[in-house]
Amino acid sequence: MNRQKVVGFTAGLLPVIVILVFVGMPLLFAILYSLGYGGGLNSSVSDIAQHQILVKHGLTVAPYAVLLHTKSFQRDLWTSIWVTVLTTILLLVLAWLIAIYLRFNKGRLAKIVSSLYIVPMFIPVVIASYALVEFWNDGGILQSILFHLGLGQISMPGFTNFGIVIGLLWTSLPFSVLLLGSGLYGVPDAYIEAARDIGASRFAIFRKVLLPMNKLPTMIVLTFTATGMMGSFTIPDIMGPSAPQMLGVAMTDYFQAFNEPQQSEVMAMLLFIGALLLSALYVFANLSENRKMGVQR
Repeated sequence: MNRQKVVGFTAGLLPVIVILVFVGMPLLFAILYSLGYGGGLNSSVSDIAQHQILVKHGLTVAPYAVLLHTKSFQRDLWTSIWVTVLTTILLLVLAWLIAIYLRFNKGRLAKIVSSLYIVPMFIPVVIASYALVEFWNDGGILQSILFHLGLGQISMPGFTNFGIVIGLLWTSLPFSVLLLGSGLYGVPDAYIEAARDIGASRFAIFRKVLLPMNKLPTMIVLTFTATGMMGSFTIPDIMGPSAPQMLGVAMTDYFQAFNEPQQSEVMAMLLFIGALLLSALYVFANLSENRKMGVQR
């Protein structure tokens, strides 16, 4: 029996060791490098890096201060923030509308919509990005159609930050609708009929019945998609402008093109802090939901 426990403990410990060695240690040294430590595993990078701030003893937040006062980084940071916020808001609105429509409609059009919205889930992001660029770009498919309709002077969002919003919105929609839809199908019809019987409007049913009972799925969509969008690379790199850039693209350029890995690590840490703040919203919503379920029981 003791031998079985030892074998089981060892088998469970091996993945933890692998994660600590190949993920935990590089992450720790990346954090230390962003705080001015250039020794240990950081020595090879710090020997060839440019414009870095290193200290012989202790740690320093000077790399963060310098980068935060850099005008180009401020533009990239602001771009990442407003693109993430705008896309997340649009995604929640659109996903809720589609999920509600599919929940309360069973006709042929609803079947077509239920088949179409899930298509982006099965298309690789790289292919989807190039396809969207070809469609939205100046001289692309949409502008060609508008030109034949006499509207060829309309500017297209290809290679703009609004193009990034379109790309992120399109690729993130299936997951969001699936999650919200599963939550809506869990709402008993009796609750909805009871609200209708007392004269509640559609918006009142949404605000008083559907939204409170789907708070956790909504928070999951918000936190998961916002976290992914904030540090996304493929769509902003292919569909976005050369400047200003989202941080996922900017940190890659700093690391590879500019040979400034410390600045890239600082950006990664700032994104990590943002992801932690978003995850705190999810944890709070999850605890609130568990507390509510405990009271109901």
